[in-house]
Amino acid sequence: MLLEKLRGLLPASWHQSHPLVPVLRLTGPIGMATPLRPGLSLSGLAGPLERAFRIKRAVAVAIVINSPGGSPVQSHLIFKRIRDLAEEHGKPVFVFIEDVGASGGYMIAAAGDEIVVDPSSIVGSIGVVAATFGFDKAIEKLGIDRRVYTAGDRKVALDPFQPEKPEDVKRLKTLQKDVHAMFIDLVKARRGEALNGSDKLLFSGEFWSGRKAVELGLADRLGDLKGVMKERFGDKVRLVVIPTKGGGLLRRLRSSTIADLPVTALPDELISAVETRALWSRFGL
Repeated sequence: MLLEKLRGLLPASWHQSHPLVPVLRLTGPIGMATPLRPGLSLSGLAGPLERAFRIKRAVAVAIVINSPGGSPVQSHLIFKRIRDLAEEHGKPVFVFIEDVGASGGYMIAAAGDEIVVDPSSIVGSIGVVAATFGFDKAIEKLGIDRRVYTAGDRKVALDPFQPEKPEDVKRLKTLQKDVHAMFIDLVKARRGEALNGSDKLLFSGEFWSGRKAVELGLADRLGDLKGVMKERFGDKVRLVVIPTKGGGLLRRLRSSTIADLPVTALPDELISAVETRALWSRFGL
């Protein structure tokens, strides 16, 4: 009797005998978080991922991605957690790329056992980028002296207010090559013989339409969430969305106006907005 009452409190899709697939939506830049612009990170997604994979009746887990990329570290941590949970619980992972699955967004997508895209999705951008500005000539014209005091010769490497130094650029490029090599190895390990193109092409940082991504082996097929899940598990499959947003405090922060934020938070919000806009605009969005 008690069990029946408890079952009655749950959504019907959670206790009926139909196949059940938890769905997580990962949307936005990766790792670029401020109070009003929470980015995707392992700390924010660990709980929802655990809940999705721990549903015993789940026949698979679906992850919908719409991300232009961001932090390579957070991208890799999220990728690894998805794979660890998939292996621990023995559940296949279906990834659906909507508008964009690029750079770090594609790294996360590679955690899928099958990657499904729309013909017009933007997919790829397997590379590493760093961007900054040079203000040294501007402050010189304005008659501004920059005074920096450090312990450690390399603490101000790539400082945008100082002239660019070739040795600093060389160190940065070495670091980027290391990260790029990790990204390439990850994609090769996950996509294997499905890849259909030279390393020079696939790992150049270029991005393609979803249809072309299927031809290149970066994705498996064209389709959409409901259509593919019904095809795989029948018309009665139940899709259960697992919320990936935070609780009450975080919601209040997100609903805050600019006036509600401390003055010190405003520069961070502005920089985050510019960086986010730049990420999306790179893909025409």
